[in-house]
Amino acid sequence: MCIRDSLLTLARLGVGRFHIADFDTFEIHNFNRQVGATVSHLGRSKVQVLAEMARDINPELEIRTFPEGVTEANVSDFLSTVDVYVDGLDFFAFSARSMTFDACAEAGIPVVTAAPLGMGAAVVNFMPGGMSFEEYFCWGKGTDEAKALRFLLGLAPARLHFDYLVDPSSVSLKERRGPSTFMACQLCAGMAATEVLKILLGRGKVWAAPYSHQFDAYRNKLVRTWRPGGNRHPLQRIALKIAEGRLAKLNE
Repeated sequence: MCIRDSLLTLARLGVGRFHIADFDTFEIHNFNRQVGATVSHLGRSKVQVLAEMARDINPELEIRTFPEGVTEANVSDFLSTVDVYVDGLDFFAFSARSMTFDACAEAGIPVVTAAPLGMGAAVVNFMPGGMSFEEYFCWGKGTDEAKALRFLLGLAPARLHFDYLVDPSSVSLKERRGPSTFMACQLCAGMAATEVLKILLGRGKVWAAPYSHQFDAYRNKLVRTWRPGGNRHPLQRIALKIAEGRLAKLNE
């Protein structure tokens, strides 16, 4: 979700080794939010462009690229020698996200998942031996629409971005679309990179699931939430019911 911005932020912080994966190429619809989305990069592989941009910052970087994305066939290789995984998968990449989080848990790799939301960002950390992705988000065998809603509300239980959406019809979990802003992606990268830095250096408290953080620049608010049981928490179950009702009205 924010891997492109996070990569360059971490490169400027002095992190020297990366594995980056993305099967996509830059297109016009990426211009509103993605670092690297420029006219000169149209049609080019995102991982190759970002690797070049990162090496322009530090020519001595060690970067392995996975232009086929993260798959069952390469996930072990992708995570080999990795100290921290930054979840940069597309919001709706449900199968790939479950597979990668499971692999990280099995390998004892900390995970930072961050999402641009509205004009802000939310972060949830998953640490080895702590609460797992499934325990927190409670996806189970639900539909893709249900997984998207649980992912959204699990990332940001405070829902700071909900009230200023001008056109609610722009959000459709069923059609896998929603509005996004570049300032949110930049904030997302900064928050994610800071969590990575704390984990790598062992300095500063890392608040892991069932804690989450959301900062909204439009509302000038920072909130840390605590949801024992994740989406099974009573407050989350109420929020899910309300959100389901709103989505049902939008789809009428």
